[in-house]
Amino acid sequence: MKVSELDYELPPELIAQRPAERRDDSRLLVYDRVSREVRHRRFSELRDELTRAELVVANDTRVVPARIPIEQPRGEVLLLERTGDDGVWEGLARPTRRLRPGRRYGPVELLEHLGEGRWLLRLAGEPAGEAPLPPYITEPLPDATRYQTVYADEAGSAAAPTAGLHFTPELIASLDVEYVTLHVGLDTFRPLSVEDLAEHTMHGERYTVRPEAWERIFAAGHVLAVGTTTVRVLESLARGAPLEGRSDLFITPGFEFRRVDALLTNFHLPRSTLLALVMAFAGIEPTRQLYRTAIAERYRFYSFGDAMLVL
Repeated sequence: MKVSELDYELPPELIAQRPAERRDDSRLLVYDRVSREVRHRRFSELRDELTRAELVVANDTRVVPARIPIEQPRGEVLLLERTGDDGVWEGLARPTRRLRPGRRYGPVELLEHLGEGRWLLRLAGEPAGEAPLPPYITEPLPDATRYQTVYADEAGSAAAPTAGLHFTPELIASLDVEYVTLHVGLDTFRPLSVEDLAEHTMHGERYTVRPEAWERIFAAGHVLAVGTTTVRVLESLARGAPLEGRSDLFITPGFEFRRVDALLTNFHLPRSTLLALVMAFAGIEPTRQLYRTAIAERYRFYSFGDAMLVL
């Protein structure tokens, strides 16, 4: 598959700059892969769409305040992943060409340049920066908790698993839910730089799943994965991966899904690995048509946007 096949045109005004006032008041585009029926719902109506006694599986990672501004030269460090117990992290830093290893920039000491703007660094203390909002969100976020899911638990992500941002405590309590943990890292921020998807290498991300959680998931009759990160964990384990490790699973059209039966996801950027995963699950042409429908119906896109349920 060519990366150009992941392109689409999005009116800029459909990029959501703030979350819905109430989490579950976002819209929900429902697509049934068997009947090919499309329905327009509210996220608060999700339970009405789950008619197969689905086990809902979500990623309970917690976003760290990972965006740390630096003054001289003016720029920032974005923490991606803790790599040791002595304050060592991997991160992105800019402006990379003006930064030097061995120098301290505020609470950050740069240790080694790893290429592509990535650095090995040492952080003094715990992360105390800002919420790492994506660059397409240009408005400040008054309440940083809105970039966390209500069930966020173990800190470690550089970005929120955004499909989960729509859940309220009441909605979660009404569902049969199990949790896995995958700490979102570099590939959320790294654009595809190849022309053929087969040439792209995923940067591994750390995950962990409790044995009793996997027993429930493995035995479930029907599994709804909340978000692409959850899909990658479940499909890694379904292929024999250990319950704790790193997943570099790259899901593209033609992939055989072994444990995920339904997918809840947001609308993703063009030319992204996330959109490739959705096309693998829903089909290439159906996904293109769903995105055209979402644009025509003025759905809100990306991290704070609306959601899509593929059954």
